[in-house]
Amino acid sequence: MNTENTSPKPSDSYVQSFARGLDVIRSFSAQAPEQTLSEVAARTGMTRAGARRILLTLQTLGYVRSDGRLFQLTPRILELGFAYLSSTPVWNLAEPVMEALADQVKESCSVAILDGDEVVYVLRIHTHKIMSTNLRVGSRLPAFWTSLGRVLLAGESQESLQALLAARDRQHFTALTEQDDQALLGSIARVRAQGWALVDQELEEGLISIAAPITNAAGRTVAALNISGQANRSSAAMMQEDLLPHLLAAAGRISQLLRASSRA
Repeated sequence: MNTENTSPKPSDSYVQSFARGLDVIRSFSAQAPEQTLSEVAARTGMTRAGARRILLTLQTLGYVRSDGRLFQLTPRILELGFAYLSSTPVWNLAEPVMEALADQVKESCSVAILDGDEVVYVLRIHTHKIMSTNLRVGSRLPAFWTSLGRVLLAGESQESLQALLAARDRQHFTALTEQDDQALLGSIARVRAQGWALVDQELEEGLISIAAPITNAAGRTVAALNISGQANRSSAAMMQEDLLPHLLAAAGRISQLLRASSRA
């Protein structure tokens, strides 16, 4: 990404140095936990001098550390994410309900929000490792092929869905991954009508998940709650029959708590 040439500049209120600082932070990942100055500059499209100024600023503030050659983020960077989590009451309200749900159904459950065409995990209660990917708070998955994503996409306008479909990656995750745009729109329409989603091994072989919306006082879907299981333990039909009632009750409880907190 070339932030110097392609970043949007909406009027004189756009602070380019701040945007570049965020680009530097985002350049670190599980694949690149440590980087040289040259690597940061290459990944962000900045000059070495520009990347150096931002890295040294972040180091002075305690968000980056360096051994003189390699730079890496420090745990203090978590403050930025925790500020979001702590400022949004649904996450504090949801956790005890999720713990009770996971204990009841003996399966992992998660809460996620929509960010573009991806879901972002904001809470997760583990009981089993169900995916080859190690999911945690902050993990992202493609929205169109997850139960969480289809519930969240069901709350979007048709215009927004069409735009997201036009820009999406054409990737086959498994033999069951639905790729036809009209079929995906049909699936999302069914989710909107029935109030829940079930996705059977479209993202990863053996993974089945079922999700329900979390709504605010205006009835708008603000997050989604899911239960994930393995096909060798529970079929899609069994999950719908045995787990869906518990999931809907938990999502309804979190929604009630969210509405109550907004009136307090």
